[in-house]
Amino acid sequence: MTHPTADAGFGVYLHWPFCASKCPYCDFNSHVRHAQVDEPRFIAAFEREIAHNAALTGPREVTSIFFGGGTPSLMRPATVGAILDAVAKHWSVAPGAEISLEANPTSVEAERFRGYRDAGVNRVSLGVQALNDRDLRRLGRMHTAAEALAAVRIAADTFERYSYDLIYARPHQTPAEWAAELEEAIGYAVEHLSLYQLTIEPGTWFERLFTAGKLTVPDSETGRALYDVTQEVCARRGLPAYEISNHARPGAECRHNLVYWRYGEYAGIGPGAHGRLVTDKGRVATATIRGPEEWLSAVERDGHGVESRETLSEEAQGDEFLLMGLRLVEGIDPARFAALAGRPLDAGRLDALIADGLITRDAAGRLRVSEAGFPVLDALVADLAA
Repeated sequence: MTHPTADAGFGVYLHWPFCASKCPYCDFNSHVRHAQVDEPRFIAAFEREIAHNAALTGPREVTSIFFGGGTPSLMRPATVGAILDAVAKHWSVAPGAEISLEANPTSVEAERFRGYRDAGVNRVSLGVQALNDRDLRRLGRMHTAAEALAAVRIAADTFERYSYDLIYARPHQTPAEWAAELEEAIGYAVEHLSLYQLTIEPGTWFERLFTAGKLTVPDSETGRALYDVTQEVCARRGLPAYEISNHARPGAECRHNLVYWRYGEYAGIGPGAHGRLVTDKGRVATATIRGPEEWLSAVERDGHGVESRETLSEEAQGDEFLLMGLRLVEGIDPARFAALAGRPLDAGRLDALIADGLITRDAAGRLRVSEAGFPVLDALVADLAA
């Protein structure tokens, strides 16, 4: 019998929670520690939590592994290798599986790239964020544009595949400036770019500055113009969007992130990691303890750091499927929604969105968000899920 999410793949997400400094816009589970991190102790904990997850899932073939953070490139290559060995011990890893690691483009970490490759990493994702020093300083980044591009060149020489991130809709940024920066960026990007519109996230330093009137971001009209520039430049240069914030040459999409967006199955390992596992009790959402030391103590005591495990209702599965799948340019199969949610999509709502030009339906019945619909994606998902 084919596993219910086999076509979407099985991913393993590994969260390394430590950063050299906290970026003012970031709301990820990242922590600064001035004392040296006890990497052998964390390796042992990762191994135990991997074993715990494997006991829940049973045999699976891993199609992708992703080290996220935090800053995984602060890990020693030997640590990465030991964690990958633990994954391979408890699940089978598919030949040619995508193994990604997020990295900061400082010269010190770039020197480690060869070590990561030898440990098994075959794709890196670099947090470049901007290609001018003024905006890098505003974003609280610790590297210069020159250091970032040097790291990109080393990545290109070391790994089969690489990507990097940029943030747009930065303070005072104009569409013309962003178009020029994006043209330059694509010159260094062989196959993949992640382009995120800056948002003011709760609990961040940027939120404090914004609330105090000390930080301004482009208004909604400029934000839409910046989004439109992003789509136009990337499509023209051969990196069309395949997801609302991700652009790739055809065939070079991030396979691990496609597991999420296609509503596949993935284990979340490490402090603050989330997972979606299909067990004999149904589809289960897992979340681990966010604090690194608290997670470590829990794993050493209990064999895992999971603080919540929820069996998802049909309604919740349908909502998540829409939320993830409609981000993709390829769209969704409504029959899969019906199988997950236990009901079809509301025909009246769907027809109205199609009539408004926000959703399209192809000859096979597949539903896609249109170019006009992507800027209002959240509202579309809420409408269809209601």
